[in-house]
Amino acid sequence: MRSLYISLVSEFYKSRKTLAFWAAILLPVVICSLVSFGFYSSSDKILPLNYPGLMLWARYSGATLNVMGMLIMPFYVIFMAFSVNNIEHKNDTWKTLFAQPLNKFSIYAAKYIYAVLLIFICLFLFAALTFGFGYLLQILVPKYTFNQYNPATFLINSYSKLFLSSLGILSLQFILSLVWSDFLKPMGIGFVGTIMGIVTASLNWQYAYLIPYSLPALALRITKIKKGGDPLAFEVFTQEIYTSLIYATVFFVIGYFVVSKKSIK
Repeated sequence: MRSLYISLVSEFYKSRKTLAFWAAILLPVVICSLVSFGFYSSSDKILPLNYPGLMLWARYSGATLNVMGMLIMPFYVIFMAFSVNNIEHKNDTWKTLFAQPLNKFSIYAAKYIYAVLLIFICLFLFAALTFGFGYLLQILVPKYTFNQYNPATFLINSYSKLFLSSLGILSLQFILSLVWSDFLKPMGIGFVGTIMGIVTASLNWQYAYLIPYSLPALALRITKIKKGGDPLAFEVFTQEIYTSLIYATVFFVIGYFVVSKKSIK
């Protein structure tokens, strides 16, 4: 555990000034601010629709969730996985890293856990800012009905599914960024995979869940609120979540063997 802790702290200090780290904070702030500003500036058009609190929260939070699941989340995970390993590629420090008196598995696991933590921080901020900005809109526009419904459970469940469904992509991209040091190959494969995932998920292909890049979109699809329905009436651990966790576990193990070979070069 000591080796894992030291390695994890080292990852933080090495990457705290990188774009991948700051994107975990800036993405939620920028996107949630833009969506909230849109609801504030368009209040005169939204108020006549007379949305009850449940439906207003559904439209407000859905504006962020749908964009995250379809586009931003897959690309952020792809870029972040590359950035975490690119630090060693760029400085050619893989051999030096594994020459330290630390457990090799701990060094590898720390990189992976750090990447998972960045995703968690990013999505936690999305959920928290969506919740906070919603009630801020209620204060700025008193005629809104955000105060009629508490979306906490809905937001927690939705972003938990988005988090878990992204782990399959992370593990696969982690391997690609270990194998190739250049930017184009892992990012190119990730881009093509994301497009495939969006298309297959949109077409409701029955085997779309087998494509890791389609899992965030599939996970969020069932969280859409139907009129008169209960927004909390959905399972967190569904087929796409189990598939993502299986991919994450398998690719994590494969990634360790890949990175272990680097240590003896």
